[in-house]
Amino acid sequence: MTLPPIDDWWSDLSPDAQQSVLDSDSHLLDEAVREEIRVLTGAVVGMVEQLSDKDLAYARAHTASKD
Repeated sequence: MTLPPIDDWWSDLSPDAQQSVLDSDSHLLDEAVREEIRVLTGAVVGMVEQLSDKDLAYARAHTASKD
């Protein structure tokens, strides 16, 4: 179980899931977000998979550009 690169799925993640990631105090992904990533990429994302600081920076940068 490995988290696919964030640029493979971030832009297709639902707005609610994106907000959940950005609002979280943890680098771990919640179940709903993991499920969306699975549907989008086919990858099974385990409960212990987490975003790196670089992933979070990517998410913040690419969310702001959508506004």
